Amino acid sequence: MGLKNVSIILFIVFTTCTLFAQDSIPEVIYLKQTEYKELFPNRITARLFYVNTSNSLELKDRNSDLFFKLNPNKQNRIGASVSFRSLTISYSFAPDFLSENKDNDDSKLFNLNLRQYFGKHWMQTLDVFSEKGFYLSDGSNSAYFPKFKNFKIGGSTSYIWNENFSFRAIVSQDEKQLKSVGSFIPRFVYYYSKFSLKTEDNFLDSDYYTFDIAFAPSYYYNFVPTKNLFISAGASVGMGLNYSTSTDESLFSLLTELNFRGAITYDINDFYLGADYSYLILNHNTDRETYVKDDIPFFQIFLGYRFKAPKKLVYKTEELNKKIKLKK
Repeated sequence: MGLKNVSIILFIVFTTCTLFAQDSIPEVIYLKQTEYKELFPNRITARLFYVNTSNSLELKDRNSDLFFKLNPNKQNRIGASVSFRSLTISYSFAPDFLSENKDNDDSKLFNLNLRQYFGKHWMQTLDVFSEKGFYLSDGSNSAYFPKFKNFKIGGSTSYIWNENFSFRAIVSQDEKQLKSVGSFIPRFVYYYSKFSLKTEDNFLDSDYYTFDIAFAPSYYYNFVPTKNLFISAGASVGMGLNYSTSTDESLFSLLTELNFRGAITYDINDFYLGADYSYLILNHNTDRETYVKDDIPFFQIFLGYRFKAPKKLVYKTEELNKKIKLKK
């Protein structure tokens, strides 16, 4: 089963769970407003976007200035995302007509992002990266290895301390921040990665695995200078544990986490456009002589629209909820 099929199955499962997890309502409500936020219940938020992201590694010798960088071939992608109630799901791909994706020599890059909210405070994310084809560089020389592969899966569990703060206004635009406000957001970050380093002539054939977990307190601030303009910035600094293993050695080491995020959005009624940027850095040892910098940059430009979900869908959902007596 391909990763694209897996993403479709995940979308169906998560959407079904979301539809069955809402309270019964006497009428369809499409807009709610508090002092700090504008909410769009029973609206579907759809976006088209251009995204540049990847997962790359920098390996540095602890006893010298020697270092190597592993950068994936494809980076520029286009995609779409859909948000409904507490669920956000997105999918993107790297088309060959984008200039940076040409002449890729059978390289591949797949990225899937899921985001789920629980109540007013909890947020769960899931990220999947699958990459094939890497450039190995020492700063002055570069070589392409089409059989190098990387698979990474993980995410974070976050607690949004201030319920007046809208993280959805940053990442999915299915809420709108009306007044400037900040929030402390403690979170746990965890990832599993597998790197397969193989050459065409089998001169190199090895696998490298890492397990990362860190506690990363963060702070974000949403700034609303005018009615239609939204600006957000935040960062986290965390520490935790990394476990790395290969055919030669296994090692536990200190893990440090740095994450920066900024966003800007301009909206007119239900139309909106904007951009956001984030950069996640995981630093750890891979063996007693090598230090690793694991980078996940993310840049996105998006255009979206919020539209009312069909009343028949909303009513049917609430009827089913009433039958099985689900509560929030």
